[in-house]
Amino acid sequence: MSQSFHQVDAFTDQPFQGNPAAVLVLDEPADPVWMQSVALEMNLSETAFCHPSSRTGEEWDLRWFTPTAEVDLCGHATLATAHVLVEEHGVDGEIGFHTRSGRLTATSVDGGIRLDFPVDAVNVLPVSAKMSEALGLPVVDAGMGATDLVLEVGTAADVRGCDPDLRLVAGLADRGVVVTAQCDDRDDIDIVSRVFAPNVGIPEDPVTGSAHTTLAAWWAPRLGLVLRAEQASVRGGELDVRLVGERVHLTGCAVTVARGMLLT
Repeated sequence: MSQSFHQVDAFTDQPFQGNPAAVLVLDEPADPVWMQSVALEMNLSETAFCHPSSRTGEEWDLRWFTPTAEVDLCGHATLATAHVLVEEHGVDGEIGFHTRSGRLTATSVDGGIRLDFPVDAVNVLPVSAKMSEALGLPVVDAGMGATDLVLEVGTAADVRGCDPDLRLVAGLADRGVVVTAQCDDRDDIDIVSRVFAPNVGIPEDPVTGSAHTTLAAWWAPRLGLVLRAEQASVRGGELDVRLVGERVHLTGCAVTVARGMLLT
């Protein structure tokens, strides 16, 4: 049995930047053990698997896997999947995805593809010495979302220069730690972040769509409902973030960089 796949760089309009994801468009559901093995073989932060939904033939079931675990929500791999469906399969209009996080949508718009995700709920936490020790710099505020811990630091330079102890980071949250600050070194960017998720096999994620559902809840009350965000990893990426009631619209570009055939 063979199965085609695409590798897509998401949240960028340039190849070899943004966050790479593998996308497999299947005819029918697949064995989760096989999907996890494929994700490990791809060795990217996320591999997405979609197939026509059993709920309706006009929508899609979608699942995401890191090299070590299935996750409940992934923004960049959803963007990559929508990009493949539009560019390679001729799908147009609103694309509906049925996922472990409910029904999500993706729509082609000016500026890329807009994702419609649920906003996260963030509970403020007291800052602990362990948080600052893990990052190697002072944490000024902290909050816990559904899966990720948000640690706010003083400046964009703090975010860009952060060199965390990943062993200590792994003890702070089950999935990931989002380090963030209001951007004070670029006029065209409102917030800057980086994401570390060693517990799911991702030391640092290049650009994390799902983390921006948490960052929207964290920053919108102070900075406004519409934000331009930069994730300052080595590869780097940017996206528009808009809080719309209990939903978050994430808009970004994507580029296909490889097409291949999986032979088993």
